[in-house]
Amino acid sequence: MAHRKFTVEVLTPEGEAFAGEVEMVSTRTTLGQIGILANHAPLLATLEPTELRLYTSESQILRFAQAEGYLQVGGNHAMLLVEEAVEPGSLDAAKLQARLEEAERELDAAGDDTEKRRVVERDKRRAQAFLQIAEAG
Repeated sequence: MAHRKFTVEVLTPEGEAFAGEVEMVSTRTTLGQIGILANHAPLLATLEPTELRLYTSESQILRFAQAEGYLQVGGNHAMLLVEEAVEPGSLDAAKLQARLEEAERELDAAGDDTEKRRVVERDKRRAQAFLQIAEAG
């Protein structure tokens, strides 16, 4: 069964990763997985690294490795402001594994520096999520 479409923008610091109409958005907030359909109630949420899925139709899904960011929904429009939105095919599992290992070393070295620890933990979560997406294909 087809759903009504609504406008979605996925924006990164480098520019627009996606702009168009979709039937559904599937992503992860700090509270868990969420699916957004047309006419969703207004929402503002913090996003976690995950696989972002944009359902342009029942049979066509655009996928991105999504970094942390923000989601705003209102007026039949969704905007995702994220640090990165990368197509899964362009992810390099070996580089991501090295990035994850580096984050783990930095986390061990962070000691009592809570700000450094927070940044490294964020980087580690992103590397883990992106690696999982890369390995899933």
